[in-house]
Amino acid sequence: MTTKAEGDAAEHRALTYLRGRGLRLVTRNYRTPGRGGGEIDLVMRDADGTLVFVEVRKRASASHGGAAASVGFMKQRRIVFAARHYLMRVAQPPPCRFDVISMEGGGIQWMRAAFDAG
Repeated sequence: MTTKAEGDAAEHRALTYLRGRGLRLVTRNYRTPGRGGGEIDLVMRDADGTLVFVEVRKRASASHGGAAASVGFMKQRRIVFAARHYLMRVAQPPPCRFDVISMEGGGIQWMRAAFDAG
């Protein structure tokens, strides 16, 4: 399986997981135009109306910090940049949050409000 195929499978698993917990898909793989921008794996809507920007990370094991640790400062900044770009298209931006879904060794962990835009 290619790295791209593994990433797509992880995103699909995360989407299924989040839908099972009441979130609704808004869009997948939102990218900012041009080079040096950012990408958001999943944009979801929580039951309370919150717009949720989700980063999905998969690692075979927790060595080298694991999946969640791979969402470092620079990755967070690119996600926030993409989220701000996305929100420019919305007339009345709703409350938002940044979640991370991490997968290691077959397990899945959902970290709500894993980081903020500050």
